[in-house]
Amino acid sequence: MKLNYIFYLFLSLLVLSCSDDDASNSNILTGRLANQLPAGQSSNDLLSANRFTSMVVEVVYVEGFEPTQAAINHFTSFLEDRTFKPDGITVEKRAIASPGLASYTINDIIAIEDANRTRFNTENQIAVWAFFADAESASNSGSGVVLGTAYRNTSFVIFEETISSFSDQPLEPSRNVLESVVIEHEFGHILGLTNLGAPLQSNHEDGAHPKHCNVEDCLMYWTAETGSGIIDMVSGGNIPTLDAQCIADLQANGGR
Repeated sequence: MKLNYIFYLFLSLLVLSCSDDDASNSNILTGRLANQLPAGQSSNDLLSANRFTSMVVEVVYVEGFEPTQAAINHFTSFLEDRTFKPDGITVEKRAIASPGLASYTINDIIAIEDANRTRFNTENQIAVWAFFADAESASNSGSGVVLGTAYRNTSFVIFEETISSFSDQPLEPSRNVLESVVIEHEFGHILGLTNLGAPLQSNHEDGAHPKHCNVEDCLMYWTAETGSGIIDMVSGGNIPTLDAQCIADLQANGGR
């Protein structure tokens, strides 16, 4: 009798443990922790309507460094073209005061997000954070500058001050074109490109620049997030699009 009691007690604890684990795995889809995972990990959740039927993008910019409405409109169209969100995609913009930094490390960016982000995944809506900075990346070097970085599963930063320095001067591309390219390139990483959560359907990852497409006119080519390289990509005034191989990767993982 005592052995039977111990056995049933053990079985009850085992079932309870499994139930707790299942609840924990379920809860990670929503709330603050669900938006603090590695970049690319929410590829299917962003692309499909399996778990989330709508999306909200929280655009936060330092005062004086607001992205152009043309770039936001183009970005919204990009999302609608590549994702399934039958209940809609919303972009919310607001300004914050400058943190007063001469340059930003990723740890600085994370601290700003943690202090200012208000939108997190809910039961039916996935949330994205986009920060537009008023200073350059601390990763800039003599060989190149960084225009944007995707650093979490639903978070990216655009170095707006640097983009402004490359645009709207004689013979330079317009700011909304550069913004559109960098915003959509970084969001492409969050969507899982290239080989960052959306499995490759063909061999098109750039061996010299991992997690980027090896097709030079593709939006996910590595030069789209660097200073001098992006100028060549938009020399005709056009915004690059995803090539067929990148689109195939997204479609295979739940996207359009």
